[in-house]
Formats: sequence, structure tokens, C-alpha cells
Amino acid sequence: MSEPRTQQQQTRQQQPDPIQNAQTLLKAKDDTSRFVGLALLKSVLDNSSELRNNQEAVRGLWKTVPSKFLDRLIKTGSRSRQQSQSQSHSEGSGAHNNARDMLDLAVAIIHTFAALMPEENKRDSRFTERIPNLVACLLNCSPETTKLVLETLSTLVTTPDGALAFISLEDVTTLIEIAPSQPLVLDIFFYAWLNAMTSTQEKNLLRTKIDTTITALVSSFKGTDAVTLLDFLANLLPRLEPQVLPQGNSPQGPQWLPTLNLFIRNLVSSRPTPAGRAAYTNLSAALLEVYPSIAPQLLFTDDPYGKGKGKDDRGDKKPFSYLLISILLIDIRSTSPTLLSQLNNPASYPSTSRRLSSAFNIISHYLGYLLRSLDSDSDDDDDGKSSTPVIDPEFLLKLRTSLSETFSLTLEFLRDRFDASVAGAMGLDPSARSAAAHDSQSGASRLTLAWESMSDKVDEDPLILAAMRALAIWLREDDNEQLRKEASGLGDLFIELYRSSCQRRASGKEEEKLDFRRPILMAWEGLIEERKGVESFLANGGWQALSEDLIAILHNSSTVADEAEAARGTEIVRVLLQVAEQERPGPKEEWLDLVTKVAAWYVPDEDDNRGDDEDEDEEMHEVGRKETRLVVYEFQVATLQLVTALLAGSHQGVQRRYVHSTSAVLGIARVLMGRVKRLGDGELVEALEDVEGTLGGLR
Repeated sequence: MSEPRTQQQQTRQQQPDPIQNAQTLLKAKDDTSRFVGLALLKSVLDNSSELRNNQEAVRGLWKTVPSKFLDRLIKTGSRSRQQSQSQSHSEGSGAHNNARDMLDLAVAIIHTFAALMPEENKRDSRFTERIPNLVACLLNCSPETTKLVLETLSTLVTTPDGALAFISLEDVTTLIEIAPSQPLVLDIFFYAWLNAMTSTQEKNLLRTKIDTTITALVSSFKGTDAVTLLDFLANLLPRLEPQVLPQGNSPQGPQWLPTLNLFIRNLVSSRPTPAGRAAYTNLSAALLEVYPSIAPQLLFTDDPYGKGKGKDDRGDKKPFSYLLISILLIDIRSTSPTLLSQLNNPASYPSTSRRLSSAFNIISHYLGYLLRSLDSDSDDDDDGKSSTPVIDPEFLLKLRTSLSETFSLTLEFLRDRFDASVAGAMGLDPSARSAAAHDSQSGASRLTLAWESMSDKVDEDPLILAAMRALAIWLREDDNEQLRKEASGLGDLFIELYRSSCQRRASGKEEEKLDFRRPILMAWEGLIEERKGVESFLANGGWQALSEDLIAILHNSSTVADEAEAARGTEIVRVLLQVAEQERPGPKEEWLDLVTKVAAWYVPDEDDNRGDDEDEDEEMHEVGRKETRLVVYEFQVATLQLVTALLAGSHQGVQRRYVHSTSAVLGIARVLMGRVKRLGDGELVEALEDVEGTLGGLR
């Protein structure tokens, strides 16, 4: 019985190894043998999982494939196929089949190795030098081979070398022409541009390339719903560095913006699919972010280019902005009640959260645009000029009702989301949230009831920040007493998020996380208009949280002239001052700790926060430095005004106990007075004169 098996083994040993056979054929000088070798190699790779998983063997086989032969197959196959397609089927069927075989096999080989090779080997020139021919052959490929070409290109452009090779192409028309029917084309441009952006120094060249290509893509998508294009640009534009973001050669921005705006308007006015709704929502938010001076005019008016039309292209009486914002508000109201149940569903929450975040951001920009327009109208009225409202008051009133309803539901969502993250149940006192349960096996502790998102904590969720920003603008600007009372119930949420943002800043990790401080300050400006808002602010430690942040900003201003931080400090003063003025019979004595801390502040010399080399370029930096110093001085003077109000509103006995601090603050005011006078700001001079007069009378 053993003898037959021995003969079988001998027979197998006598059979040639297919890999060696393929390598031998590839080394031949005639193209026919090489073609057979490629086909044999492709068959071996497709049918041997063990070989496909052996990276070392795959690298060795790739080196045996003649690169120039692959190029010749692609070029010859494309050219021959193009010629055969122009002939009748009876005349050119054989040539057509040969051309298809050459092209298909060459592409399949490159595709297979690109998929199997380790990431570091995909940067090799044997791959990147194939990119031009792969792009050029696309119009002559079968549907199956087209898919392979696009998959190969999308793999290669994920490497810096592949991306640079791709963007160096002079002509990508073949890709642009098939982009409407092949979404993978947009992925190729997306990864190529982002990878090239980080690896090239030719930022201007890349910007021109991006601008030109987007112009061609927008033209190619005319006549379609352009959903895939809108989604592509919504993902791309916010990720581009300012140096490579297309700006165009006119005040209206890039020349493709009008057509893009038309795509958005057509989708909004139709009944789009969920994908279409997400695409125009995300792109509108992206445009408002990257083109803040251009996009509002495009999206929020029916006459975006000043041509004197009173209606949009649909001829509808409803303004486009009314339609857009109404649809977004409906989307928020219909989605937010069920959003919490999707929190840990990776298939739905990320996309839904992103769409709603974009919707809230659009609403924030729209409210800001309305406020700026109202201010502009007031200025025109003062000048005796007539002004045209951005939106008819009738529609504005309808939007106001819809906005209030939407933000009421938003408050409920924020309440539930925050409670779930810190306590697991609504209404628990903060003291109950600190009790932890201990696991006897692991030794780890956890909150007894809390549950949270696996990917985004409540203070790391962009949706929470976007909702807070839009809500804050509405609470401050709209005199809605009922909504403000409802929002006052979220005082613990506001202060908790504010403290977490401050802690990240103190630890140096603020750039990695979201910053809630500016929206929360804006929200408190509206909330403390109501007594319930003041009570919520004080009950949840608002005074302590904001005053600690205020002192930190004040001390930092001694060494760094940070305009953004100083502006936020002024907003803190605005809130604390309003709370202090409403307290009866006067400020709480514990609030006067702020007086002591301000009195101990080191007043820097004027040159302390200037760089060593600024004096060498004094004239160039003087204007910008003066504006920054002015913002910082405004904050410092506002802080002194707050301290003065606390002291002036206190009982005389308290004032006597703080006489030394009063004198110190008065000395600070006199130092600032000299600097402010040199800047020539009359309002700050007048404010400091009031501070000096009031403090002088208290000593």
C-alpha cells in the first residue's frame, strides 16, 4: 500500500512549481511569454491564501514583475481597445478581446499587489510610477476594470508619495468625467489632497490644483442631484489648511460657489433622500465655517449677488433662508427625542450627530447674520437712508416661534444627555453623583448609575457644543422669559462644562478638547436677566467658577497679551457685574475674595509682554499690537470696575476691613490710567476716572 503513495509523491515532485514557472516566463524576452507569466502569477495569487498572507513572498514576487511591461500592456490595451470600439463588431472583435485582455490583466496585477503589499511598500516607485497610466486608461476600461483601477488609485494616494505623484498629473479629465457615476473618484481626490497637503511645500500650487479640479467637478455634476459631490466637499473643505483653501480672484470667492449654492437650493426645495438632506446640511455648515464673509450672503438671502431680485429661483414667496432654517428646525425636533437611545450605536449616532451639529451651527450663523443685519439697518436709519429687511417680519415671527419650540426640546435633550453621563437618572443632586461602586475583582470604581457614550463623553461631543452655541445666542438675544426659566434648570450642566473646559486649559490639553466657556458665558448673560437664572447661577457655584477663571486670565495678562482670552475675561466681568448689581442688600461677603486677589495682582511694565525682536520691527507691528493692548486694557479696566462695584455696594463695616485692598486697587487704576491715556481711548479714560473717584471716596 505504501508503494502507490511513493509514486504519487514522485509525480508531484516532478511537476513544475507554478510560482517558479511564472517567474521564469516573466524573465523571458518575448511579450507573449511575459503575458502568460502574468496570467499564471495572477492565478496563483488568487488561489493561494497562504501565499497572499506571506508578505515577504509577495514583496519578492512584485519585484519580478517587469514595470515597463505593465505600462506597455496598459497603453497598448487602451489604444487598441479604443480603435476597436470605433470599428464594427464583426471587423474588430478579435482585436477588441485582445486589447481587453491586456488592459484587464495589467490592472488586475497592480490591484492585487497594491492590496497585498504592506503599507510601507506602497510608497515604492514601482507603484507610484504606474499612477499616470492608470488614470489615462479609465475611459477605455470595462466596468469591472474601472472599479479595480479606482480601488488601486484610492489605495496608492493614501501614502504621501502616491499623493504627490497623483497631484503632479497635468490631466485628470478621465476621473472628472466618470465622477458622477463613480463615487470612489471623489475619495481619490479627498485622500490625495489631504496627504499632499501635509507633505508638500508648494501650497499655492496645490491650492490652484484643488480650485481647478473642484471647478471641473462642479461642472461635471450639472444635471444631477450632486449629493455625492456635496458630501465630498462637506468633508474636504473644513480639513484644508488656510494656505490651500481656494479663495478665488474676486470678492465673491471661488467661481464654483454659485453653482454649489444652486445645488444646495435645489436639494432644499425638493424632497431629498436622507443622504441628500445630510449632504446639504453638512456642506452649508462647512461653507459658513470656511467662508464666513461670503457664505451667509449666499445661503441666507434671495439675492446673493446683488442683482436686485426679490425672489429666489423657484419664484416662491417664501424666502430661501426661511425654508432652509425651517427644515433644519424640523429635523432637530423630530430627531432629538430619540437621539439618546442611539448614543452607543456606531451605525447611526455619528452620522446623525454630525448632521444635527451642522444644523445647529447653521442656525448660529443665521442668528448672527440677522443680528448684524439689524445693526446695519439701524446705522442706515441713523444716516437717513432706507433699509430693506433681510427677511419679512411675518416670516421672522414664524421662525421665532419655531426656534423657541426647538430650543425647548434642545434643553430636554441636553438635560437627559448630561444626567445620563454623570448620574444615569434625571434630577439627582450633585452630591449623589460622587458615590462610587467598587469592583472587588478589578479594584476599579465607577459611578453607580452613570452610563456614557463609548466614544464621546458629554464634554467631548461636538453636538453638545453646537447645540450650546445656538442656544446661547437665542437665550441672550430673544426676550423669552419662559425659555430662560426652563434653561435655568440646566445651571449645573453649564457650570460643570465650564469647569471642565477650565481644567483642560490648566492642564495644557485645551487644544485636544472642546471649549464650552464662550457659549456658556453668552447663555448666562441671558439667563441672569431673570431672578430664577441668578438663583441657579449662585446655587451651582457659578460665581466661584467664573471668578477663578477671571483671576487666571488677569494673571496671564501680565505676561501674554492674548486678545481672545482678554475678550472672554470681559464677558466674565459682564456676567458677574450683573449678578452683583442684582444682589440685595448688597454683594455677599465671600465675593469680596475677588477684591483681595485683584489687589494682589502684579501690574506688568508696558514692555513685559512684548517679544525681544518686536522693537526691531516696531512700525510693522505697532498697529496690531496697539489693538491687542487695547482689548487687554479693556478687560483689565472692566475687572477694576467689577471690584469697585463690589466694594461700593458693601456695608461700611466691610469697606473698612478692605481699606488696604482698596488702596492697592486704586494704585493699579492709576498705573493703567497712564497707559490708557497714551493709547488715546477716551471711553477707557472715563471709566478709570469713575473707578478712581469711587475708590477714593471709600478710603
